[in-house]
Amino acid sequence: MDEQTTNGDRRVMLLTTVRSYRLEAFRAAAERLGVAVVTGLDLPPELADSWPGALPLPFAAPEAAAERIAAYAAEQPLSAVLSVDDSGSLIAAAASDALGLAHNDPAAAAAARDKYLMRCLLRDGGAAVPWFRRFTTADDPAAVATQVPYPCVVKPLNLNGSRGVMRADSAAELVAAIARLTRLIIPRGQAPFPQPSPKGPGGEAPSPQLSHTGRGGTDPLPNPLPKGEGAETLSPAPPLPRSPAPLPVPYLIEAFIPGFEVALEGLLDGGRLQVLALFDKPDPLDGPFFEETIYVTPSRLPAATQAAIERATADAARALGLRVGPIHAELRVNEPGVWIVEVAGRSIGGLCSQVLRFGVDASLEELILRQAVGLPLGDVGRRDRAAGVMMIPIPAAGLLRAVEGIEAAAAVPLVTRVEITAPLHYPLTPLPEGDSYLGFLFARGETPAEVEAALRAAHGQLRFTIEPLLPVISVQ
Repeated sequence: MDEQTTNGDRRVMLLTTVRSYRLEAFRAAAERLGVAVVTGLDLPPELADSWPGALPLPFAAPEAAAERIAAYAAEQPLSAVLSVDDSGSLIAAAASDALGLAHNDPAAAAAARDKYLMRCLLRDGGAAVPWFRRFTTADDPAAVATQVPYPCVVKPLNLNGSRGVMRADSAAELVAAIARLTRLIIPRGQAPFPQPSPKGPGGEAPSPQLSHTGRGGTDPLPNPLPKGEGAETLSPAPPLPRSPAPLPVPYLIEAFIPGFEVALEGLLDGGRLQVLALFDKPDPLDGPFFEETIYVTPSRLPAATQAAIERATADAARALGLRVGPIHAELRVNEPGVWIVEVAGRSIGGLCSQVLRFGVDASLEELILRQAVGLPLGDVGRRDRAAGVMMIPIPAAGLLRAVEGIEAAAAVPLVTRVEITAPLHYPLTPLPEGDSYLGFLFARGETPAEVEAALRAAHGQLRFTIEPLLPVISVQ
């Protein structure tokens, strides 16, 4: 395994995917602390040789993955198991529970990954929540459209980065949004809704599909064709195979929450919340899609409003059962008060954490690792008066052919870094189907207003050449 010089016997397993932005930041923080690192990677065993030093784990099977981690820890003791992003959070909780390490309850980790369950627990915990209801891809979209308030927002239950999140202001828009979401969350190659069954001998239709659970379970029973006279007279050429109808996939619809959006970054210790940063999101997030762009800290909201945001976040974490480790919360503020959009048991995504520096040049990842392995946090005060990051949005689908203006963007006063993460000749997919950005801009200054202006000026210097993809024509 890939280990570094240890701080005593401290060793951390970091759970991540091959596409993660965050791993290198955690590695750098671990090296600074002298903590050994083991990478638990969402990877089939047959591909393990392609990533030497990584422990391959089946992220789609959290219990099995947790068992593999426990087996590894029996030979190489671990001080902590941390998920770099959402994908491994349930595995980290289950493995830490088995190993007796500090952790969130697996049920809490699951709640932070399921938007419907999160809404239910927040409501039961007394938080302000909008109207919400769960539907499935088996429900008739036209019928669904008659049962919801407008404007509303349709969401997948467990995707992140605003992927698949869409606003609808009318029944027609909602039907279109549901169709678009269905194409995203139904497994590729399967029909989005149950298809008519081929008729049996004599023209009779087979009986409806049953399941072991009796109510849409995950183990469908086969439907034998009816037997009887004439069964031997089937047509010589069997019908073309159909894609199996998938099991219904649930999704969430909730009332749209107007207002100003913020993001809170913090650490939980025994249920107590320590706020590390509160970001304003100055660009409106009103739909139809919810692509985030600029984050700036400190917040320019009144002190009383910031205190209400902190209380709402602490209450939300308590309602979900989150008690330890990093927390990233999205909230909206309007006339009635503070509303929780989502709470994640992880730190901020992408490269955004790199805008935060604490004490004597400590990163957010260093604070997370310090807490995880039992080292003192030290000074958690931010070094800069104001800082911000811009996630560069993808304006259109296609192949990225050229990026111009990087030097000019980097030369904008207060801009500290320009990072283009999308490789040239790479296919780009914007929201709501996409899950990435073109890159990131970073700035630091005396005031949030100066930082925001610098980010916008730098973005204005960049020019992207995106070549439309040619349509693929399927010939049967």
